[in-house]
This record gives sequence, structure tokens and C-alpha cells, in this order.
Amino acid sequence: MHRLLSLFLVACLPLAASAQVTATGEYLARMDTDRDGRVGLAEYQAWMSYAFDGMDRNRDGVLSADELPGGRGKPITREAHLAQLADRFKRQDVDRDGFLSEKELAAPPR
Repeated sequence: MHRLLSLFLVACLPLAASAQVTATGEYLARMDTDRDGRVGLAEYQAWMSYAFDGMDRNRDGVLSADELPGGRGKPITREAHLAQLADRFKRQDVDRDGFLSEKELAAPPR
């Protein structure tokens, strides 16, 4: 189930973002809330939680079966979702500096 949610989130986010963002630099600028030219874990998680937040209709921090794609599956907490994002962030952070550069953001997911 968590894999299904991850695939759904990965599939939906580029569609939502593509209407607003046309280049990697612009994407980084939107995620980079402290304007330091790089994206930290908290910024990444905040940006990438857009779909989770949209699906969590009752705002309880848990995607229950009726809030998940297809209306079924195991519930997932916001904490578990953030942990998945932290893992993905770590894999994208190729130089291991704790931030994602424009180049790392543009790279295919690992």
C-alpha cells in the first residue's frame, strides 16, 4: 500500500507542479523557502507533502482507506509519509551535503 501511495504521489506532483513550474531552477526556487539556493529536508518534505495534505480530507494526519486512491489500502500516517520522503531525499542527495541542488533535483529518482 505504501508503494501505491508513493507512486500516486510521485505521479501527481509533477502534474500539479508542471502547471506552475517550467524549469528545474524555478522548481528549486519554489521549494527553497529560505532562499539560500538549495533545498533542505524540511523544505523538500513541505513541498512534497502537497498531495498527502490534499488527500487528508479530515485533516487528522492519517490517510485512511477512504482517502486513498481507489478507496482502499492500509492507512498511512503523516509521520510515515515524511519518513518515506526523508529516505527519498537521502537518495537524491548524491553529494551527501544535506541539501538538494538544482542538479540533484533534476536527476531521476534513485
